[in-house]
Amino acid sequence: MHDIIDQLEQKRAAARLGGGQRRIDAQHAKGKLSARERIELLLDEGTFEEWDMFVEHRCADFGMADNKIPGDGVVTGYGMINGRLVFVFSQDFTVFGGALSEAHAEKICKVMDQAMRVGAPVIGLNDSGGARIQEGVASLGGYAEVFQRNVMASGVIPQISMIMGPCAGGAVYSPAMTDFIFMVKDSSYMFVTGPEVVKTVTHEEVTAEELGGAISHTTKSGVADLAFDNDVDAIALLRRFFNYLPLNNKEKPPVRMSGDPAERLDLSLDTLVPDNPNKAYDIKELIYKVVDDGDFFELQREHAKNIVIGFARLNGQSVGIVANNPMIMAGCLDIKSSIKAARFVRFCDAFNIPVVTFVDVPGFMPGTAQEYGGIIKHGAKLLYAYAECTVPKVTVITRKAYGGAYDVMSSKHLRGDVNFAWPNAEIAVMGAKGAVEIIFREDKGDPAKLAAKEAEYKARFANPFVAGARGFIDDVIQPHETRKRICRSLAMLKDKKLENPWRKHGNIPL
Repeated sequence: MHDIIDQLEQKRAAARLGGGQRRIDAQHAKGKLSARERIELLLDEGTFEEWDMFVEHRCADFGMADNKIPGDGVVTGYGMINGRLVFVFSQDFTVFGGALSEAHAEKICKVMDQAMRVGAPVIGLNDSGGARIQEGVASLGGYAEVFQRNVMASGVIPQISMIMGPCAGGAVYSPAMTDFIFMVKDSSYMFVTGPEVVKTVTHEEVTAEELGGAISHTTKSGVADLAFDNDVDAIALLRRFFNYLPLNNKEKPPVRMSGDPAERLDLSLDTLVPDNPNKAYDIKELIYKVVDDGDFFELQREHAKNIVIGFARLNGQSVGIVANNPMIMAGCLDIKSSIKAARFVRFCDAFNIPVVTFVDVPGFMPGTAQEYGGIIKHGAKLLYAYAECTVPKVTVITRKAYGGAYDVMSSKHLRGDVNFAWPNAEIAVMGAKGAVEIIFREDKGDPAKLAAKEAEYKARFANPFVAGARGFIDDVIQPHETRKRICRSLAMLKDKKLENPWRKHGNIPL
């Protein structure tokens, strides 16, 4: 028996070495951790239960029969993050460059299937050169099996992708279908076709970093949610991020109480919004002052900056925050911001996370670029997301809420549960100057008359009381009591029940 136990330990030691110490050293030389080191950092100490350590590929072509490494390039299993269950797979670049084989895909599929059965999130640590060419279509079939599970798990369990190395070709579509994508600067990249193919087909000269690096995807494309400086930072912040999420769509998010009183007032908010309605202010200041302990986990902060999204807690409860940012493009909604916020709202709705919306929006961005780019359909995505959403929705209009953008931003008409406005809020079809120039166009030659009409329009509509008179606003509140009123609203909505009509699925304007 001792001999058998020794053999087992030798096999385990061989599997743990992956592609060998030389390749692990090469990984370290690039500033990257090994697949197993990443899992050790991610999970609570001593909680990792590994599966399929001894799986090997079944390819006999191109000399592969004599080149088998236990584990076949991916480490899979489950463990705990802050005492909560999570399934994980970590691709091992030291084994065939992390390339995906049929057996490699089967290991990933096994943990995804089990995660679905028990209702726990899946975190994928991606570091792979793509499909294993030696296996041909078997490798492509393996990708498709993973894709199918990504789709089935969507909205059932949270799926998070951490790109920690290359992710190219068909490999990119599995992360693309997960809920959140994080990347590591200077060591990870994602693209469908690499720089050499791009050069051959379109004659564009571009580096891998420019084409699909972390900065490109967190600023230009919006494919990734955040970029981190290195593997250690990435995993530390991933552990923090995980704390906001429920384990599955049948659970509520974890409650983590703090010493920050729900009734706390912040008098500085009374002077946050400038007297000049055309002057900008930073909506993030409001968010930080309202949420528990000033702790806000912002997502996509470098992409579509005219809207802010992220997670925070209010009285210990996880909430999703959506806010127009007047500092960028006056807070207008455009194509990119609509898509960014719509996907976030749909995630919150799928996983029982209340949505708190701060509104200061002068409308949708005008211009040929927006119209030709499909702002009608893309703006409708955000409208659809809010209208379909059944979780608690609390909205605060801080200043402007003009035109269709007022409707879109979680208005009472889209089943907003509690809708507040600050005393200086303006809820109207458009700004006073533009409205008067249209209504009284025959008086264009009389500036004094127009100015009087503009003052009259402002007195009539540049306040929240017209909407309040119709019940579109539940209350006009003092800015300093915003936290208190939101926390009370969320407590009241704790057991809210609202169901949409049965359907196979809606047809969101994609």
